[in-house]
Amino acid sequence: MKVLVIGRTGQIATELLERLPRAGHDAVGLEPPELDITDPASVAAAMAAHAPDAVINAAAYTAVDKAEDDEATAFAVNATGPRLLGEATAARRIPIIHYSTDYVFAGTKDAPYAEDDATGPTGAYGRSKLAGEVALHAAHPRTVTLRTAWVCSPHGHNFLKTMLRLAETREEVAVVADQHGAPTFADDLADAAIALLPRMSHGPFGVFHLSGAPHTTWHGFAAAIFEAAGRRGLKVPRLKPIATADYPTRATRPPNSRLDCARIAAAHGIGAADWRAGLERALDRLLPR
Repeated sequence: MKVLVIGRTGQIATELLERLPRAGHDAVGLEPPELDITDPASVAAAMAAHAPDAVINAAAYTAVDKAEDDEATAFAVNATGPRLLGEATAARRIPIIHYSTDYVFAGTKDAPYAEDDATGPTGAYGRSKLAGEVALHAAHPRTVTLRTAWVCSPHGHNFLKTMLRLAETREEVAVVADQHGAPTFADDLADAAIALLPRMSHGPFGVFHLSGAPHTTWHGFAAAIFEAAGRRGLKVPRLKPIATADYPTRATRPPNSRLDCARIAAAHGIGAADWRAGLERALDRLLPR
């Protein structure tokens, strides 16, 4: 298939553009200035120029705290953009795969969130991503949205790379221990989209949850990072658990980011990948033995 990846340098887009050709697909990645998904003319021109068989939208405004003061931009990228992509792909009768987030939920449930649970984003980022889901699915029935959480990779800015940087400069690192979820590695998310491509002619379509396994906390993830990095020779700092209240941020973080991934396993045979294996793969690239 000829696959148009929206995004080129983000964590998931980078993995998609590496892995799609290995799976036998012709892939092209576009981002500004070549493609502005908030501009209908730019979207139409990209579709006409590349004539894809499928689109994977890996572009998003992800500055969670900044979005509180720049909600208009967050909505332009995360809501208007998916709507325009949905309209363009529907007009060409081609499927689209889209990535979304656990931030569409308030994070107050005492169990993992299922796809049909009531949404209730508490910040601008979550509101913009939820609006994008709704607009995209309204525009195009042949859509799969993958809601995920805690995305990490060897690329870009993420928790894993922050912990490795802090390990080099600090004797002690304090990490929140009362937010629950699961790290999800970008290569696993890319592989899931690639596995979905041949199924996009018939579905089932809709919203699916896909994050890593098993569930942990940010503190638990940090402990795993430092343990694995220590085996590779990195200096390991002391790790101090703290509460969310001890680390105030502009935007509220969901205390529960756990996602129930049973639906995508039943519908498409795609299971939640073990993030501990993903961590080892990422560290093999970042800290070769």
